Amino acid sequence: MKGHDTALVDVSDEVLAKSKLAITKSLGRIQEKFSQDPKYGYLEGAEVFMSSALKRLTLTTDMKAFVESADIVIESIVENIDAKKKLFAEVDKVAAPKCIFASNTSSLPIAEIASATNRKDRFGGLHFFNPVPVMRLLEVITTSDLGSGTVSALVQFGEVLGKHCVICKDTPGFIVNRLLMPYLGEAVRMLERGDATAKEIDQAMEMGTGYPMGPFKLADYIGLDIVKLILDGWHKRFPENRIFQPITVLDKLVSTGKLGRKTGEGFYKY
Repeated sequence: MKGHDTALVDVSDEVLAKSKLAITKSLGRIQEKFSQDPKYGYLEGAEVFMSSALKRLTLTTDMKAFVESADIVIESIVENIDAKKKLFAEVDKVAAPKCIFASNTSSLPIAEIASATNRKDRFGGLHFFNPVPVMRLLEVITTSDLGSGTVSALVQFGEVLGKHCVICKDTPGFIVNRLLMPYLGEAVRMLERGDATAKEIDQAMEMGTGYPMGPFKLADYIGLDIVKLILDGWHKRFPENRIFQPITVLDKLVSTGKLGRKTGEGFYKY
């Protein structure tokens, strides 16, 4: 959308086909908004926007072919530290020396992921928020090894994408999730104790604090498996911290496949 030639690399053509469908639908929603805006020349300008955006996108399973000439590589795979380190070790072998690496992890330590490469001074975090085309925030995560020039480059890149960048040290959960996940966990504990229903807690936070979604609606939107994965990871690293302790209600929902909106049921039915 912002004029960068972009390659999306994934594990199979089947996955890439699903990705292309999702991206096309997302661009279509933006195109629809543009078609009603005079500054985009109404429908004609909107159609040019969508076709030019798709022309700049390459979908491929051939990582090496595109990484060799890339200015920046952003990883957004499963939230598993070993998987991320393995991937970046492979990418590091073929990427140009100028290339900056960034992880979109929401909870894992950037420095530990970067340790699998030989470019710790050019390895930071770029934590986007869902849905990315709509959410303006971008957390830029720094480590003690990250060069100031790389930090500036990451911020500049984010701003070109139209994001508002906030810089944060490589601390668990960064800014948003470090505050958000314990909040979601405490809400579930309130439900577990019988202090109030999920609906009542959601209404209280929406009407009392102005939050657009209460904690249970938000947890269902994020995915209960993701919430559990993050809290479990922090519990493993910080077992003495009470706010990261496992929660029976959450564990039971995840174990029975009730993960929220994406499965049709979580704390609510959809």
